[in-house]
Amino acid sequence: MSQPDLLPGTLFLLILRVLDGGPLHGYAIAKRIKECSAELLSVEEGSLYPALNRMLVKGWVTATWGLSETNRKARFYELTAEGRKQLEAESEGFDRMVAAIQLVLKTA
Repeated sequence: MSQPDLLPGTLFLLILRVLDGGPLHGYAIAKRIKECSAELLSVEEGSLYPALNRMLVKGWVTATWGLSETNRKARFYELTAEGRKQLEAESEGFDRMVAAIQLVLKTA
C-alpha cells in the first residue's frame, strides 16, 4: 500500500500536535509523525524545515540549539503559548472539515 499524501494545510497541525508533547529536533518531529501514523505518513525534509521556519516567523514555536540523542548539534523546536492557541484552532478546523467530508460521503 502506498503512503497517502498529506492534505494541504495539515503539516502545521501535525507538527504543532507533536510538539505539544515537548521540544524536539527536526528529525525527531518527522520520526514521531511517522510513528504516530502507524508508518503511513512521512514528512520529507524539504517540507518539514520550511514549515518550521514559517512557524518560527509566526511565533508558534521557538528554537534553541542543543545536542540530539546521538550527540549531534541539533535545533530543538518548542511550542509557544501562541502555538498552543494555533494548535487548538487548527484542530477544531480540521475536525469540522472531516465531519463535513464524512457528511458528503454518507449522503451524496
